[in-house]
Amino acid sequence: MNRSTFVRTLAAAAALCAVAGAHAQAWPTQTIRIVVPYPPGGSSDIIARAISQPLSEALKQTVVIENKPGANGNTGTDFVAKSTDGHTILLCDVGALAITASVYDKLPFEPSKDLKGVTMLAYSPHLLVVHPSVKANNLQELVALSHKEKLNFAVTAIGSAPHVAGVAIEKATKAEWTYIPYKGGAQAIGDTIAGQTQVLMNGMLATLPHVQAGKLKVLGVSKATRMPLIGNVPTIAEQGVKGFESGTWQGALMPANTPPAVIARVSAEMTRIIRSPEIRERLVSQGAEVHTMTPADFSTFFERERKNWATVVAQGGVKVQ
Repeated sequence: MNRSTFVRTLAAAAALCAVAGAHAQAWPTQTIRIVVPYPPGGSSDIIARAISQPLSEALKQTVVIENKPGANGNTGTDFVAKSTDGHTILLCDVGALAITASVYDKLPFEPSKDLKGVTMLAYSPHLLVVHPSVKANNLQELVALSHKEKLNFAVTAIGSAPHVAGVAIEKATKAEWTYIPYKGGAQAIGDTIAGQTQVLMNGMLATLPHVQAGKLKVLGVSKATRMPLIGNVPTIAEQGVKGFESGTWQGALMPANTPPAVIARVSAEMTRIIRSPEIRERLVSQGAEVHTMTPADFSTFFERERKNWATVVAQGGVKVQ
């Protein structure tokens, strides 16, 4: 490369950087949408509503939340993946998104190619709960009861993270129950409280308030160690399912065509907000732990989760045509 060509190349690169920087400074230029691909009331929805106002103040732009449920979160996720306005953010259960490709034979989007991770926000372990009338006070008693009585197990959707976790427990303990799919955690919780279903596995953030109110009875937590907030509740691993751990990882993603500078800005602001003492304390008091990741770490996490859960899905025979 001669000197004049080198100078032109260097100038072009500098110009591109300047354009990218200017774009990030100018952004946002319109209302920002946070799409939650589930009905209101679930873990993703709770976190979206907790950060939306601080995010609006930080970016000096209106932030609205849109719930777009359907197809185990795939309807809303596809909407974001195909968005081209540069101002649409997906806030979802990242673990469930990682499972999706293994559960569904066909998807209208490819998570790893059509979306970019922005940041992880929080982790909430699953709680294994039952209706208060169920005559079981631990996992062993629930398994024994499942051989005597018909138990309906509420799940947020076929192929969802709680469903796959339930299948893993079922296979490990030889329990017997029937899965009843819903369109989100809030609906699954509601029917279990009403006694339409007897067993539920769902994120602690959305489920714990109902346990504290006496509307649901908790039998186990899906974390490797006990949760201080409910320290008397044993882990599922303690109750015979060695090494078992699951939960909801709430995170933010944007379409793959989003400029890196915008991804970096949203990541920085969301990380700062979710780590603020006020929001951190609010989430901890409800059973969630703040966990943030850089976009690069997010991608690494997502691929690891995708591979790990693909094995569980294959062993459990969980498939949606």
